Amino acid sequence: MTDEILPAVAGEILTGEAALSIAGRDWGNLIHARPGLVVRPASVTDVAVVLRFAAARGLPVAARGAGHSPYGQGLAEGGIVLDMTSLPPHRVVTGDLVSVDAGARWREVLETTLPHGLTPPVLTDYLELTVAGTLVVGGIGGATHQYGTQTDGVVELEVVTGTGEVLTCSRDTDAELFDAVLGGLGQCGVITRVTLRLIPAPARARRWKLYYDSLPAFLADQRAVVVDGRFDYVEGQLIPDGDGWRYMLEAVAYYTPPEEPDEAALLDSLGFGESEVEDTTYFGFLNRMADGEAALRAEGSWFHPHQWLNVFLTDDTVEQIVAETLAATGEAELGATGLILLYPVRNDRLKTPLFSVPPGEISWLFSPLRTGSPDDPLHNARLLELNVDLHRKARERGGKVYPSNALPMSTEDWRAHFGAVWPKLAEAKARYAPGNLLNPGQRLRVP
Repeated sequence: MTDEILPAVAGEILTGEAALSIAGRDWGNLIHARPGLVVRPASVTDVAVVLRFAAARGLPVAARGAGHSPYGQGLAEGGIVLDMTSLPPHRVVTGDLVSVDAGARWREVLETTLPHGLTPPVLTDYLELTVAGTLVVGGIGGATHQYGTQTDGVVELEVVTGTGEVLTCSRDTDAELFDAVLGGLGQCGVITRVTLRLIPAPARARRWKLYYDSLPAFLADQRAVVVDGRFDYVEGQLIPDGDGWRYMLEAVAYYTPPEEPDEAALLDSLGFGESEVEDTTYFGFLNRMADGEAALRAEGSWFHPHQWLNVFLTDDTVEQIVAETLAATGEAELGATGLILLYPVRNDRLKTPLFSVPPGEISWLFSPLRTGSPDDPLHNARLLELNVDLHRKARERGGKVYPSNALPMSTEDWRAHFGAVWPKLAEAKARYAPGNLLNPGQRLRVP
């Protein structure tokens, strides 16, 4: 295989043990699937060459960015892994738009836009993910209740289809492909370049941590601040507390001096108990996970299995499902470095056709982010079963997944998840990437 493709690729082709081992694992560290080779493309032409080569020979191909998928979604056993971080850096700000290569980290996007006083509207909590890596699942964060997902801020894409055709698409040009790629799990093409809309960037961020002893009170206040939009950023965390739980509403107001946030107005009518407040630069707040990542890498748990699950719950079931889950969750079910997130988003802000959430005014992202053990496969299997059980319970009560999970999903599961938009995705996949060869780790197949 290497001898056949080598003359046509300008970038690197890696077949060594270290490269194949790394490309056969991901962040979840639960599924291992060794590819036949790794290609580090030097241009979009290389990407097109690889996809044409693979299509002609029936070889699976996976596009890999940060390798942060939790359950083998970015793996290609016996096939080709495209390391998209090797694309030449392309970061250009023009007016209120930025054009970037698909392998750029969101931190690098910010480092490009902030000197111009601009920022993407929505950032994920972890900035070391790649742009294309989040756009194929949606890209959600604490500003989603204001601006939707990261996919909602995309203006234009350069995409290489599964047959190796290089196309530029937008809402006005090749809209079928545009809509099938954003939130489309990498099933119709490989994103190589992205144009994003920007908004004015603030200078600073004031962050409140508001603590509650009552789940209903916590949910009521989260619901209120998301609906009225008083904060720029809203998330929440469920924190083990002895034999019970505490609930932390994380709320942030952005500002640029000499203006100051109106604390009295922001906290008015909220029923929290204890609170903490801190003030940082805007970038410092967005990049707050950098120190935590370094610590987890140093002590080793960064490399443990991660049975992460993200489900969207309906507003009328969130309290019951969360309470039931917490009642059955202790340290063994969460892991020493695990955590649980919970926060609402406004459905009217979500415009990406393939981004599926339950019906209603708001949906709740519920994320038990479990950490497993590197030497206890039975325990790891048990944590996966907890994910399966919670997904089943959520789906039976009208919920959906945020599609980045340590969760076995079948084509029928995906059909149920996408619902009414499934036929459009299936048709686009059959047209742009026939053969079910592209990103097969998603386990989504069409005839």
